[in-house]
Amino acid sequence: MRSIRPLLAAASAVAALTLTATACGPTEDNAGGDKPSATATPSGGDKITIPEDVKKRLKEHGIDVDKWRGGEWKNWDRDKWLREAKDFVNPIIEDLWDPDRMRDAERPDKPVEEEDISGDKGVTDPTPDPVKAKGVQAPYHSSAPASGKVFFDGPEGSMVCSATVVQDPAHPGKSNMVWTAGHCVHAGKKGGWYRNIAFVPSYNDSGKPTSALENATREEIAPYGVWWSDWAQTSQQWIDQGGQTGGKGAPYDFAVLHVTPEKGSTGKSLEETVGSALPVDFNAPAVPKIASMTATGYPAGKPFDGQKMFQCADKPGRLSVKADQPTMYRIGCTMTGGSSGGGWVAAGKDGKPALVSNTSIGPVTAGWLAGPRLGAEAKALYEGVSKKYANQ
Repeated sequence: MRSIRPLLAAASAVAALTLTATACGPTEDNAGGDKPSATATPSGGDKITIPEDVKKRLKEHGIDVDKWRGGEWKNWDRDKWLREAKDFVNPIIEDLWDPDRMRDAERPDKPVEEEDISGDKGVTDPTPDPVKAKGVQAPYHSSAPASGKVFFDGPEGSMVCSATVVQDPAHPGKSNMVWTAGHCVHAGKKGGWYRNIAFVPSYNDSGKPTSALENATREEIAPYGVWWSDWAQTSQQWIDQGGQTGGKGAPYDFAVLHVTPEKGSTGKSLEETVGSALPVDFNAPAVPKIASMTATGYPAGKPFDGQKMFQCADKPGRLSVKADQPTMYRIGCTMTGGSSGGGWVAAGKDGKPALVSNTSIGPVTAGWLAGPRLGAEAKALYEGVSKKYANQ
């Protein structure tokens, strides 16, 4: 039996640790514990923007705003780790995500066995043959302009995922919405919302090797800026069921971010800044009718280092995690942790590319990936975020 885990952040590029990715959140032994994050506040860490409504929500939970500014965000005590959907807060801390911190974001491995999560009473096709991930041609902005990386902090330090700029029905051509995995923003059943969530489109756009990035400027690593999430929403199923290992909640492992530029408005939306945003198809054809899906991400577990963008293209199959939950898509792919949340693209009914899923789980040994099939729950979540900012 091959071990399976939700994919997330993996090895530090600098230390080149032999780590594979897992779901985010604390370990079972320290779920919601008071162990502080190992991350440090940057030199510009006192430049923190906290809107009045966010201050109010923090105070409602007994969190001192001034202390948050001074590093209270590193406190992962269960009572301080905001959990409910309405509790999301993510004040901007300017320059927190500097080049070193972005490059070094990581997450250790904690796999489970396939027999612990597989529900073969549903429809599960044979395991696909591995498809070798191919490097995306640089500059990434020319090849996959809607793709990028999500950075965030959890109890065990800084972590990463992949993500995609998606269209906003309320603001055609001017979207500030990003699609990723639920486990990239919320720990699920054992925890709450992660902190300092930010999106970097076309991370390392020129595809420089890790050695060259050690002295790279922030503009070289994040040429289209750092965009902080001022709102995040994931499924209630993920919040209630999601686990750091296995397939718990995986069929509902999706999330939508609304983002804003770290340095303040430039008058341009994220979509205008990167020049691209994908439509989301919540009624994709049945698996037998899909010729191919392409998954994009920044894999970080060996043999990858998390600094370059890769893709896998394959005809999808079906994977049943639990018989009473939706069947997931599955493709052959050798991408590893760090690729979680990355968009899966297929031709829509009009023949044009559309986002139809995101990377959620895969085996520790690599070889395939699985992502949720986007249905009514995902559509409601997406439309909810759009409506929240419709008049802004």
